[in-house]
Amino acid sequence: MAELRPSGAPGPTAPPAPGPTAPPAFASLFPPGLHAIYGECRRLYPDQPNPLQVTAIVKYWLGGPDPLDYVSMYRNVGSPSANIPEHWHYISFGLSDLYGDNRVHEFTGTDGPSGFGFELTFRLKRETGESAPPTWPAELMQGLARYVFQSENTFCSGDHVSWHSPLDNSESRIQHMLLTEDPQMQPVQTPFGVVTFLQIVGVCTEELHSAQQWNGQGILELLRTVPVAGGPWLITDMRRGETIFEIDPHLQQERVDKGIETDGSNLSGVSAKCAWDDLSRPPEDDEDSRSICIGTQPRRLSGKDTEQIRETLRRGLEINSKPILPPINPQRQNGLTHDRAPSRKDSLESDSSTAIIPHELIRTRQLESVHLKFNQESGALIPLCLRGRLLHGRHFTYKSITGDMAITFVSTGVEGAFATEEHPYAAHGPWLQILLTEEFVEQMLEDLEDLTSPEEFKLPKEYSWPEKKLKVSILPDMVFDSPLH
Repeated sequence: MAELRPSGAPGPTAPPAPGPTAPPAFASLFPPGLHAIYGECRRLYPDQPNPLQVTAIVKYWLGGPDPLDYVSMYRNVGSPSANIPEHWHYISFGLSDLYGDNRVHEFTGTDGPSGFGFELTFRLKRETGESAPPTWPAELMQGLARYVFQSENTFCSGDHVSWHSPLDNSESRIQHMLLTEDPQMQPVQTPFGVVTFLQIVGVCTEELHSAQQWNGQGILELLRTVPVAGGPWLITDMRRGETIFEIDPHLQQERVDKGIETDGSNLSGVSAKCAWDDLSRPPEDDEDSRSICIGTQPRRLSGKDTEQIRETLRRGLEINSKPILPPINPQRQNGLTHDRAPSRKDSLESDSSTAIIPHELIRTRQLESVHLKFNQESGALIPLCLRGRLLHGRHFTYKSITGDMAITFVSTGVEGAFATEEHPYAAHGPWLQILLTEEFVEQMLEDLEDLTSPEEFKLPKEYSWPEKKLKVSILPDMVFDSPLH
């Protein structure tokens, strides 16, 4: 639960925000990380020392459900001459380390990121006659913060969030989000590390799909050029009824389609409803067999596998001239962890020779035949995976949100993979890698063409390539919600 109050009013667990003339003794009692972010807010809004603030009644570190201690809401007059309308500016407090005493975040020093290294912001167009900011954006920010705390996946500029619901629970077409650097908030050096500010940008479904197929930064740049769709400061207007492609039909073909053809997609992976089976081994052979284990004790991804997959997703915005999967077993030197770009041979040798935890000794298995399973939303991304990633020499990962497993598609140009052209299907515990040649990718794109219009077919849907010993099924969501997955 949360309450709305001026930030200058005392809360149940935190003192009021200090103003520019706060006594030194009081300032010393105020959480230093919080004080540093307030300083940046005061720089931007010197005339609003006590903005309205949504605050968690029971703080996260006291067992409350909301990770953000506060969300401050400021009135920004914009700049009419620059097509920047008046709007409400929301700023979160809690993804970074506010306290420095390990109550929420582990303090790791001043040189690195503070907590998760960022706070969220949001700019909402002010409606005519609106005297106070709506509070629903604060709950939206809490929802994103819960995802970050629970998954430990951080956000980066250009990331997208599939929300599948109007952000304000209305009938709006703005149902998804992109993230970008806040155009006014500057990075802050706090006593507990650096904090940057990532702004949420509301987008339509068609704009989300284009960001997935091409890249988020490209779509953000297009939104900046269309005043009613965001303009220079990417201000969200929940009343916007048209996509940028309906406003300017030339954008799709001249910018997005050409961008996909030239650049491919920067989306390197998604969290999804997916599963896989090893068809080359009988189901009753439970020892070192299928990655989707039936029963109450499924094999779990190792910590190193999980970190590699997380790093793969985190690097989605990077364009590498020579794509490399992060190694399974990072090497340690002088107490620091760094990633190598290993050959397949030495990455596997290091995995078996230097691992300490017995689970890390799970051998990499070559599989003869596999069955991939996706829900409709995940399946619709397969053409993107093939055309936007593998045909450009890159990789793409599906990380299951319903089970502890992952599927990574790799092209022949990706180093560090344990799937090879000789053995294109390989598994390390519940992590499956599939290497597809360019010729097979082109064949799959032809056979999977109807996935680009998923609303036109009925589930379940099955595709099979017997000569390649590969089967793909598109299944209803309920299949993945069962205990078997």
